[in-house]
Amino acid sequence: MTTSTVSASPVMGSKPKFKLPPEASILMVLIGISLFFEALGWYINSQSFIFNLERLQIIILQMSVIGIIAVGVNMVIITSGTDLSSGSVVAATAVVSASLAQVSDFPRAIFPALTDLPLIWPILAGMTTGLLIGMLNGSLVAYAAIPPFIVTLGTMVAARGFAKWFTGGMPVSMLTDDFAWIGSGANPVYIFLIIAVIFHIVLRYTRFGKFTYAIGANRQAALVSGINVNRHLLWIYAIAGLLSGIAGSVTAARAISGQSGMGVMYELDAIAAVVIGGTSLVGGVGRVTGTVIGVLILGVMMSGFTFIRIDAYYQEMVKGAIIVIAVIADKYRNKKRGR
Repeated sequence: MTTSTVSASPVMGSKPKFKLPPEASILMVLIGISLFFEALGWYINSQSFIFNLERLQIIILQMSVIGIIAVGVNMVIITSGTDLSSGSVVAATAVVSASLAQVSDFPRAIFPALTDLPLIWPILAGMTTGLLIGMLNGSLVAYAAIPPFIVTLGTMVAARGFAKWFTGGMPVSMLTDDFAWIGSGANPVYIFLIIAVIFHIVLRYTRFGKFTYAIGANRQAALVSGINVNRHLLWIYAIAGLLSGIAGSVTAARAISGQSGMGVMYELDAIAAVVIGGTSLVGGVGRVTGTVIGVLILGVMMSGFTFIRIDAYYQEMVKGAIIVIAVIADKYRNKKRGR
């Protein structure tokens, strides 16, 4: 009796250990990279990098479209899937939304009878296009049991081809001021932040989020527990397509033009940001907050290389190395978790 009391007392009297959130280490990486470029900036250019408010705003603005895509890609990867089509979906939705935002006096309008439309229509057109492509991805992954890599690789090629066919290889220009307003100033950043907050809440505090993690952690167990896995996967890919559609409209509004060449390699940037942010490629682990930090890390690195005048092709090589390193780190984390 005495022994059990003595042995239990340290446990009862011990204070719960404070545990840092998973994003803390990723945030430290962001701070470290920022300070590294700050030091290089003073050494090479005698200028501040990260403590320059204008430059910070430019970094966040440049990465806002990638961030919007990454929020959707994050959910796909949590379910142990992948989405290679998001960059091409950006192009497809950009040209569709721009085609309904042309001014009436433009002689080469794609739809002469559908010009000077209220802002809501081109936005809805872009979102609907992205949603339909996402639902196609989800249907083939969930119900046809085709691997996500193959499905989204196919739609990546098809969506880019659609964008080229739709425009005939020509830019969709002469857009209304109302549509251009979406991409002006800090509006893309606000859109990104609103989307990030919404899906952070969805993943952390709703049944939809719990189902998403359950499917990624153990699909068979999720199925046995009563989750309609196929329907849920359909909606996950549909949401990812919808967010790519929003990103396409924002991209067209920023450029005041819709072009079939938009969004090239955006899918890899989004995947890199998600994996850097701590989302596991084997599924079941990941947060929107980590993805946001991953987007910022990618933006700081690319902007930092430009700031210290490193050529663009070196930047692509470094970006590829970052993806490989992030995957190696993910494998190491999964090994520690016993997965």
